[in-house]
Amino acid sequence: MPNKTTTDTTWHRVGQLTELVKRELQQITVAGKPLALSCKDGKFGAIAGRCLHAGGPLGDGELHGENIICPWHGWSFNRCDGQSGKGYPLAVASYELKEEGDALWMRFDTATAPKAPKREPHALARPVKREDGPIRVFGLSTTGMDAESPRYSTSEDLLTEALTHASGSLGCETQLIKLAEVKFKHCEGYYSKAAPACTWPCTLTQMDDEDELEPVYEALVHWADVVLVATPIRWGAASSLYFKMAERLNCVQNQVTLNDKVLIQNKVASFIITGGQDNVQGVAGQMLGFFSELGFTFPQFPFVAHSRGWSAEDMENNVRFVQTDANLREGTRELVARAVDSSRAILASGEVAKKIARGGRKASSSEK
Repeated sequence: MPNKTTTDTTWHRVGQLTELVKRELQQITVAGKPLALSCKDGKFGAIAGRCLHAGGPLGDGELHGENIICPWHGWSFNRCDGQSGKGYPLAVASYELKEEGDALWMRFDTATAPKAPKREPHALARPVKREDGPIRVFGLSTTGMDAESPRYSTSEDLLTEALTHASGSLGCETQLIKLAEVKFKHCEGYYSKAAPACTWPCTLTQMDDEDELEPVYEALVHWADVVLVATPIRWGAASSLYFKMAERLNCVQNQVTLNDKVLIQNKVASFIITGGQDNVQGVAGQMLGFFSELGFTFPQFPFVAHSRGWSAEDMENNVRFVQTDANLREGTRELVARAVDSSRAILASGEVAKKIARGGRKASSSEK
């Protein structure tokens, strides 16, 4: 009688036992399916190799007790039955195994059914579409501040001046967010684990209810037409809060390289840079380069800056100058006006292009 294992296509040979037992956890492919194969205390387990969250390779993760921890974002599943290691009603498929001769065999037709999470798409994941209405100007202050004992900030003061001018004289809608009042985590560097592990919306925003950066993402991607970023100069660079936020915006830029998806379109950015130290052009250069990578465009002369130089240690005089100098404040108002004019021109050109396209379609139809 022939050996059923070698002729029955229900069973698939995984590999030689003596080799498979050498690794506690590994990502393998059987009959074109990715699997997470584990071996602990002489017992094998096989579950689907892709995490339910973002498709991370479970077999490349770690084994903690009886649970496999996804290497991308830390989701866990029992190595044998695929059930969520945290007790959630979630599970990946698990597969029947048998040892016969010197080989490990598995079958797919008896696999347990996966239980995927039932959740609505995140609000930030909606298509980016500008709603009708006036130009919207988003002000972002990146200066550090003690909420219980706030101090005067030159960059934030000029940003407020710009937003007041935008809402009053320019007829814009405005919004201000102070990063010092936003509790948000540092970027976890998921991109370093695997490029697709850096998701949009940001994985931290999706997974951590205490992370408060969502309104910043909302304003930058969905709401604003013009973005004004204000920063002090700290040791010749923008503020630490600015860079902390910039790292979290990696998920926006990565959509371009990973999915050919440009989230920032037809948006204008400008900057307000002040400080007792110098290196205005260095700070502006970094900000211009970074925001251009996100997809923003810029008006002519896209930043206003003030610095009394490296040797100006008398900060009280620096503060007094910003508070009282009429030219600096007029320059700030002109900055936001240029940004708003640029935004109006961009939006108007888009509407003209749409009308031309519609007219072209009608002409083509009438010619047939």
